[in-house]
Amino acid sequence: MAPISGDAVSPSNTRVGWIGTGVMGQSMCAHLLNSGFTLTVFNRTISKAQPLIDRGAHLAQSPFAVASQSDVVFSIVGYPSDVRSVLLDPNSGALAGLRPGGVLVDMTTSEPSLAVEIASAAAAKGCASIDAPVSGGDRGAKNGTLAIFAGGDESQVRRLNPLFSLMGKVNYMGSPGRGQFAKLANQITIASTMVGLVEGMVYAYKAGLDVGLYLNAISTGAAGSKSLDLYGGRIMSRDFEPGFFVNHFVKDLGICLKECQNMGLALPGLALAQQLYVSLKAHGEGNLGTQALILALERLNNVSLRPSLTSTT
Repeated sequence: MAPISGDAVSPSNTRVGWIGTGVMGQSMCAHLLNSGFTLTVFNRTISKAQPLIDRGAHLAQSPFAVASQSDVVFSIVGYPSDVRSVLLDPNSGALAGLRPGGVLVDMTTSEPSLAVEIASAAAAKGCASIDAPVSGGDRGAKNGTLAIFAGGDESQVRRLNPLFSLMGKVNYMGSPGRGQFAKLANQITIASTMVGLVEGMVYAYKAGLDVGLYLNAISTGAAGSKSLDLYGGRIMSRDFEPGFFVNHFVKDLGICLKECQNMGLALPGLALAQQLYVSLKAHGEGNLGTQALILALERLNNVSLRPSLTSTT
């Protein structure tokens, strides 16, 4: 199959590869398997790919090997350095193993300039590349309701919609790198929203309110948000399991600040949020979920919301 042109993408004519089967990738791959797509996966820690292998996915030993058996290769890994390694390494990377006509789809939140570089390298080989980072966390991945921000050739994004639609809603943002810019703007919005959420909770607690009742009360008003819906209850139950890692959020916000510097842009809310998340990392909490921001605010104010839990359960 040559996905750059020809028949619509379907399980009968498109072999899918996947690099990175962590918190997000695991669920996204499951949707593809459930829809009948042939799937070849690679993950540095094989145990994280095992549930997918048990469900019929094929295991490859390198990104190169994934691509050599696939028409469309998705990646969702940790950092821009990981993206560069799994996609562009001349010996083990996916692009080196991809046949002309194949497509790379990087769903990692990464640097816009790297997305442009990958697209140029893919085009030089007669392939295509889409940057398609996602928002929605672990629940969005499980429910197939992710927001997908796509940059690259628009006709290519349309052709891949049968795959994207299994994971969520694809939004075409423009030329290569624009998907990444959209995701970074998304992260800026989330960062300040999370600061507002946890500050409101600490204020309500200090004022003597039942924090659970307070969250319920504001959820249907103007202060309601996706962050509140996703994380309010988790914070109240001290559930800091990662739907999205603090470490990865620090990486994302760092990329945002670097791009702000390039643009000559001052975003003080972003800078504050990044410092608070860096403080979590400094306390050894980088592998917790982003809702652990409450811990930073509790430390700053020498309070703990724990005692208020008894009145909300």
